Amino acid sequence: MGKIALLVSREEMLHQAHNILQEKRLEIQEMRVIRTENAVTEARRSIADGASIIIARGLQASLIKQYTDIPVVEIVLTAQEMALLVMKAKQIVKKPRPVIAVVGFQNMFCDMSYFDELYGIELRTYFARQGAGLPGAVRSAMEDQADLIIGGDTAVTLATQAGVPSLFLSMTEDSMRQAFSMAESMDYAMSVEKKTAAQIETISDYSFSGIMRMDADGLVTAVNPVMEDLFGKSQEKLCGQNVRTLVPSIGEEALRKVLGEGKDYSLTMEIGHVPLYVLLAPVLYESRVDGAIMSCHRVRRSVQVPPKSSGSDKERGQKGLPPLVRFNDILQESPAMQECIRLAGLYALSEHPVVLSGEPGTEKRMIAESIHNSGSRSRGPFLDVPCEGLTGEEQRNMIFGERGAVLQAQGGTLLLRDLEYLTSANQYRLYQLIRFRVCYGADIASLRKVSVRVMATVGEPLALLADQGRISRDLYYLLSGLELAVPPLRERPEDLSEKLEETLQDCCDRYSRYHVLTAGAKQLLIHYPWRGNLFQIESFFERLILTADRRSLDENVVRALLNELYPENTHRKVWGGVQGDPDLGEAVRQRFDQSWEQNSSMRVGQSIGQNIGRNIGQGAGQGGRRGAEQGFAWNSKKEPAPLSERAQVILDTLKKYGGNREQTAKELKVSKSTLWRLMKKYNINW
Repeated sequence: MGKIALLVSREEMLHQAHNILQEKRLEIQEMRVIRTENAVTEARRSIADGASIIIARGLQASLIKQYTDIPVVEIVLTAQEMALLVMKAKQIVKKPRPVIAVVGFQNMFCDMSYFDELYGIELRTYFARQGAGLPGAVRSAMEDQADLIIGGDTAVTLATQAGVPSLFLSMTEDSMRQAFSMAESMDYAMSVEKKTAAQIETISDYSFSGIMRMDADGLVTAVNPVMEDLFGKSQEKLCGQNVRTLVPSIGEEALRKVLGEGKDYSLTMEIGHVPLYVLLAPVLYESRVDGAIMSCHRVRRSVQVPPKSSGSDKERGQKGLPPLVRFNDILQESPAMQECIRLAGLYALSEHPVVLSGEPGTEKRMIAESIHNSGSRSRGPFLDVPCEGLTGEEQRNMIFGERGAVLQAQGGTLLLRDLEYLTSANQYRLYQLIRFRVCYGADIASLRKVSVRVMATVGEPLALLADQGRISRDLYYLLSGLELAVPPLRERPEDLSEKLEETLQDCCDRYSRYHVLTAGAKQLLIHYPWRGNLFQIESFFERLILTADRRSLDENVVRALLNELYPENTHRKVWGGVQGDPDLGEAVRQRFDQSWEQNSSMRVGQSIGQNIGRNIGQGAGQGGRRGAEQGFAWNSKKEPAPLSERAQVILDTLKKYGGNREQTAKELKVSKSTLWRLMKKYNINW
């Protein structure tokens, strides 16, 4: 608590103060009667004795406020006190509607706007700005033929000398009690502010980041010790300098956004050859920019990978590192993933091979490692070997050779990634390994008995791979018992949301950044397909955070980066489970849908589906192959438009613009080169 001093002009006001203090214990440490001409001197004396708030009245309060910096609480007459004075004045004058003049300083009185109507008088006020103006105010009241003057010592003395009735501005304890209460509230607010300021100062002084405060003009007002070290100057030398000249690399555009528009801004720069991530945040007071805080965070040049997995299938290496991942480390907030993990836990009880199917970037490897850790072979080694990108001989040597993975994984688990790329000869060797627990390399003479549990990952269901001839039937029936489909993140909204937040936070922590996503950006990321799943999210946020130039990242920033990194998803659309032609724009697809609805009586059988699937498959990849082999797996009630209608849409548009390819491409929302390819593809001559 601070020290409160009461300085008044009359002894009777001190008696009122003592009476109030006997009723209620208030922290008023000093009470004195002073002369008006000595008000400033007496106030400075109280300030020197430790006073933080002064209570005063009238001219004395005005003088103290004008010539000192201490907060002043003014004693203001209450409406009830003024009403008592008005009623006394009416009794003295004894007129039906007397003219009553109030003389003094405006800060002494309450609002008296409706006194005329309430008390049947004509109330006139004569306020002086300084003490020397009081005699003139009294003379004005007398010239206006006031019946009675209410005022202080000066007003009463002059009125008496002129023979005009007067009343001294006496007050009750109400106004004094109100002033005490206001002083206490002010003292409490000041103590809270001082406490908060002390806490902020402590945080600033002991922060590992450099902090600089500046005013609305960009002038430095305070820095913490870390910032002093960065600049190699003391706070005294830094304060008062313009941040534009002190840190020119910030740029005028950043300061305009922060100090002019009240928006935060972030950037990277160097101070004294120290790489920093800098965040500029405006200080807003009543919707007005009152200054800014600049925080500088050192960027670590080398980044340590945390020991705990973040939820992706990153390789740990093949030997020397024990398996660390367990089921609890895997994102499983969604029901689909919870069911997947439940089945995986059951499969851990078995020694039979487990096949995990799913898209790139899903937790296939993590689940395999968790199955190993939860099974009977948890004390044995866990090795994973890629099958893709290797020749048959390389696969044989790496997996089944004398120093191959099968022999290295004795007593443990061997995970074969992308099993569908294993050659036929090596598939047979794998069949022998699983079925008869034997391993041989280049010749049958190297046959050995082994004890290894086999797991495998595939990009598509085993049944489809077997139908395509990419996996032998023997191996298919041997592996199909414990097949586990890992759902992609777009089918697990709860996991996707958590992964997005976790990855954003990890990237911010890794690079000492501070970014947030707007609601629109979050919705855009939630609804994005993320065909690369965990891998794609991690690499996307790595780029997003490293290149972000502001704290708040909205949907425009996110959408622009998604389109830049993954342009194939901009045009991709799936019709009934068959991926559409990526070269066609949205306008073309809408025309297809409209045309097909107008001809809804048509039905396309399996043979047509196979033909279209083969045609689309040449330009649309895996989705087309599925259409050719399965005769379309419809995902919606509406069937796709026949291929001939696609050519008809292009032809109609060309006719509409008289063969102008630029206008045609613009309406179809494709480039001119794409339009040329489509015309060539559908044999359109115009």
